[in-house]
Amino acid sequence: QVHVMESGGGLVEPGGSLRVSCKISGNQFRIITRGWHRQAPGKQRELVATMSASGSTNYADSVKGRFTISRDYKENTISLQMDDLKPEDTAMYYCFANSVVEGTITRRDYWGQGTQVTVSS
Repeated sequence: QVHVMESGGGLVEPGGSLRVSCKISGNQFRIITRGWHRQAPGKQRELVATMSASGSTNYADSVKGRFTISRDYKENTISLQMDDLKPEDTAMYYCFANSVVEGTITRRDYWGQGTQVTVSS
C-alpha cells in the first residue's frame, strides 16, 4: 500500500517562491511515476510536474522555467520548488504516486489530501 502526504504551501506574494514537499511511503520499487497536479477553484485538475522512476521530468508549459521537481531518495520524498509565482498559480496542489498494485500487473494512482498555495499581494 502506498501512502502520500503533502506538506508546505501557504501564502506568498507575486514573484515570490514557495516549496511544497510530499512523503511517499510504501514499496518504492513499484512506483512508476511521482508528481504534482493542481486544481484551482472552478477549474479542472491539471498536471504540473512529474518525475519517472529513472529520474526524467516533465512540466506543464505554464510552469516551465519556474517550477522544479526533485526527489530525495533517502527520505522517499519529492518536492516542488516554485519560483516567480503568479496569481494564476493559486490552487490546491496534490501529490500523487502511480504504482503497480502488489500481486497484480495493474497500476493505480495514490493521492495526498492536497496543500493550498495562494499567490496574492
